[in-house]
Amino acid sequence: MVGLRRVVEPAGVLPQAAWRLDASPEIGPDETRIRVQRLNLDAASYRQLAEKHAHNGDAIRAEVLDIVATRGKMHNPVTGSGGMLIGVVEEVGPESPLAVEPGDRVATLVSLTLTPLRITDGLAGWDGLSEQVPAEGTAILFGRSIVGVLPDDLPPELALAVYDVCGAPALTDRVVRGHHKSAGQAGADRVTVAVLGGAGKSGSLTLAAARRAGARTVAVVVNEAERDALTKAGLADHVAIADARDPVAVAEAVGEPADVTVVCVDVPGCEHGAILATANGGTVIFFSMATSFPAAALGAEGLAADVTMLIGNGYVPGHAEFAVDLLRQVPAVRALFEARIAAD
Repeated sequence: MVGLRRVVEPAGVLPQAAWRLDASPEIGPDETRIRVQRLNLDAASYRQLAEKHAHNGDAIRAEVLDIVATRGKMHNPVTGSGGMLIGVVEEVGPESPLAVEPGDRVATLVSLTLTPLRITDGLAGWDGLSEQVPAEGTAILFGRSIVGVLPDDLPPELALAVYDVCGAPALTDRVVRGHHKSAGQAGADRVTVAVLGGAGKSGSLTLAAARRAGARTVAVVVNEAERDALTKAGLADHVAIADARDPVAVAEAVGEPADVTVVCVDVPGCEHGAILATANGGTVIFFSMATSFPAAALGAEGLAADVTMLIGNGYVPGHAEFAVDLLRQVPAVRALFEARIAAD
């Protein structure tokens, strides 16, 4: 159920921790095979590859192909992250508990870092210059995998972009509502949520989730274009420009320390600013694969910061439906997503 039979090396670890997986298309009794149509590389991984190769699309494509061929999965060895995919169910093993059947068009809601993957078209339809990657090949899901049938009312590219970050708004909603309960008991004011990287995919959904949960929202963005787009969208009560890697600038941008701070920035070095911008007794949610656990833990200790720090693991029960519902109900979020996809 957890994919141990697919681990080639090292023996004894689960697929996510493995260096190499067996990506052969023949399925076991509890497995499901997907015919791949499109990959969505996670933001931290794509940024690292793009910067390494100076945004040379051919070189980026060649490295992605090399990673998949070498490791049997899309698992960036530098960032440790991957992404997700959409495709069509081809075959379902007789012991698979997944609620899908052949012909369903689905999105995998688990990371490509643990998904056995073969690419058969050389990524010929991808120019290497966007996170979304048209592709042909096969992928394998295990019994403990998570998968969602694509909604009929959304373009596949839009659904894929939402599913890629759907854990962030769902966890934010849970944390904010928990803070509301505590604040109500203490007679405190409305919860403030600060989102670093508020104009991105996970950031905009997180702001929408926090606002729907009754929070005051503050967004920190990197430039005037993002500030203007987010201000127009009306998802934040306050939008400020700051480099998320500059702790003092972040704290000044947020102003009064936030009860909840969510990091949705795809670059390293944002841990200390998030901690400094959070009130004692507050919560920091790290929703970036660029996060350093030592930097976060030791930085909080060094600042004598009494904050709870959560690693967003990408899964909360009902997270996909929650995110799609936000997209449907908040036109400004959908507009931001569609603009991002069009730019790619």
